[in-house]
Amino acid sequence: MDYLTGLLSDPTAWVALATLIAMEVILGIDNLLFISILTNKLPPEHRQRARRIGIGLALIMRLALLSMIFVIVQLTQPVLTLFGHTFSWRDIILIAGGLFLLWKATKEIHHNIDPKAGPEDQVFDTSKATLGVSAAIGQIIALDIVFSVDSILTAVGMTDHVPIMVVAVLVAVFVMLVASDPLADFISKHPTVVMLALGFLLMIGMTLVAEGFGAHVPKGYIYAAMAFSAAIEALNIIARGMRERAAKRN
Repeated sequence: MDYLTGLLSDPTAWVALATLIAMEVILGIDNLLFISILTNKLPPEHRQRARRIGIGLALIMRLALLSMIFVIVQLTQPVLTLFGHTFSWRDIILIAGGLFLLWKATKEIHHNIDPKAGPEDQVFDTSKATLGVSAAIGQIIALDIVFSVDSILTAVGMTDHVPIMVVAVLVAVFVMLVASDPLADFISKHPTVVMLALGFLLMIGMTLVAEGFGAHVPKGYIYAAMAFSAAIEALNIIARGMRERAAKRN
């Protein structure tokens, strides 16, 4: 109790909490984009439930990893050496997750560009409900693991206080929960946003692979580029809406 009281009265702890919440919310954007795109491929009556399950699993995994904080810290220790480069379990997880994102986003982009894709590609058709709930949840779990490890290791690097990490994770996941349905509906209603979001996933996948190989990519640059692209697309959507209203009046 004295420990928690000390944290509550420590201004630096509040600064650390605010900073960590902002960081966790930003990191959650990656997770939320993937969940939104994937669940939009489900039948409409299952989409919200699948999003809730996916975000709930993200919370459970993050809290479980926090409960094993000492084990998580060890994930940064080298376990493998290839061609003179050492890899930790964190590196391996990031590379695997990044490659999965690259594969998934590339397939989605291919099918959006090529409407005559064969039956084997129907699982990637975002205009049809062709993905089963269990398949969607399985893929969400796989990416939840990657993003959760990255999220918790980021938290560990920013503060030594577990209560601050727990509060930051809870707030970030709550924000994901609130934003999930509006984001998924917005993506579903605007086809061009789907392509932009898939481009974001490609960029995120490349970043994960690069970090897995030891190349540090400042996340500020990544998210600044994403925000700029989203702002341009918002202007395009507004312009299209104005043209459509003008056409109807004429």
